[in-house]
Amino acid sequence: MSSVSMPQVAGNGLEPGFRGVICASFGAAGDTAEQQSDSQPKLDLHFEAATPQTLSELRSVLGSSSVGVRLFLSGPTADIRAAAAVAAECGLHQEEMTLLSEEAAPRAIYCPHCHSTTPTFQPAGSEVPCQGCGTALVTTDHFSRRMGAYLGYAARVEEAS
Repeated sequence: MSSVSMPQVAGNGLEPGFRGVICASFGAAGDTAEQQSDSQPKLDLHFEAATPQTLSELRSVLGSSSVGVRLFLSGPTADIRAAAAVAAECGLHQEEMTLLSEEAAPRAIYCPHCHSTTPTFQPAGSEVPCQGCGTALVTTDHFSRRMGAYLGYAARVEEAS
């Protein structure tokens, strides 16, 4: 790993106004620093999963950066999409992010009823029970960058009315 060391600030390992490359990996994903080979300063982060706590850490790191920062995300699709949604909330544009996805990972399905996500390997059009509220959700191919998940909708909703 060839990361540049930077002074610590507020416990997040990043100097104020950092303008380089942030490489974040999730799960068993390899080092993303290898994907970026120029001489810009780098900050390498590794998380087991995209939990609320780890996404909060990423939000803190991105909050200390400035215009011109680049973000490399690698790992399971659901994790990097959740991290990309956090980055978008922090003001990063799609062009400032590179997502390196593990294709064999489950897709995250967003439930509009309880606002939770459910991982699944089922293809679009399948039904999956929501892990949050138990509603039978039909999976779609519509991906929400803001939510970091594919959108689901209640199955047989017309029959209930």
